[in-house]
Amino acid sequence: MVGIKDIAKAAGVSISTVSYALNGSPKVTEQTRKRIQDIAREMNYVPNMAARTLKKQQTNIVGVYLADYGGSFYGELLDGIKRGLATFDYEMIVCSGQRSHLFIPERMVDGAIILDWTFKTEEINLLADRGHPLVVLDREIDRKSVCKVLLDNKGGSTLAISKLAESGSQKVFLVTGADGYDSQERYKTSIKELERFGIDYEVIPGEFTEPSGYRAAETIMAKNPDFPVDIFSFNDEMAVGIYKYFSDRPEKIGREIRLIGFDNIELGTFMDPRLATISYSKHRWGMVAAEKLMQLIKGESTEDEVIYTTFVAGDSFS
Repeated sequence: MVGIKDIAKAAGVSISTVSYALNGSPKVTEQTRKRIQDIAREMNYVPNMAARTLKKQQTNIVGVYLADYGGSFYGELLDGIKRGLATFDYEMIVCSGQRSHLFIPERMVDGAIILDWTFKTEEINLLADRGHPLVVLDREIDRKSVCKVLLDNKGGSTLAISKLAESGSQKVFLVTGADGYDSQERYKTSIKELERFGIDYEVIPGEFTEPSGYRAAETIMAKNPDFPVDIFSFNDEMAVGIYKYFSDRPEKIGREIRLIGFDNIELGTFMDPRLATISYSKHRWGMVAAEKLMQLIKGESTEDEVIYTTFVAGDSFS
């Protein structure tokens, strides 16, 4: 692997001169800088990011931690983060899995945005106590170097149950998600609101995935429910699975099956009938998270923020 010593030898200059030229220092002339950069390109020189990080104590990169990359949910969120970071000349790497957690304590990233229910809160607390700037999108943590940018799960779930109550619902099937903060908040709020309205309910476990939505629909119909069947799916991905199950059955969504989702993914606008859902701006969620993290990295004061939700009417529920 080519190093700056090799470039210095080829250029007939000192190692420090090569370092100045490659790092934009004014200590070398523009002519010398160009000559050394040309030699470095010819020799396929690749800068040692780890060494540069140790010297500068800054990478201009942040880690974005997700539980997985599946489904259509993450695209808008990541685009929002990317655009928010670009304002500050920062970039991101998207991470998943335990080994990538080491990027934070080893300072391969300057901070992190976490939307990963498998990332243990105890580990986040430890990193925060060591001073690493962190923004969490999926849990409540009170630490000096942690900022929370959370969805208004309570407001969204309250909207969904209120719509069901207004329609005269007698029983609601709740299709839950993976064991994370968002799912738990939607579950607790839904149960509270259903009991407030005196509406019967049954919980069907899901995993926030399309296949788990399909299986949930199978489970519901195996119970020989009375029509109309009212379903609140805790995300739109599972709602897509529910649609697929009923595509080959006589019962029709919007008629015998009344369905509300959560997330307002783009696919929902093309579904027939159009999916009723709880909406919020995933793009704004990402941009706000990026802004908050940059404030932490720069040592500026910051405040927690909530991303509010609205109800989007659709023919899947009327």
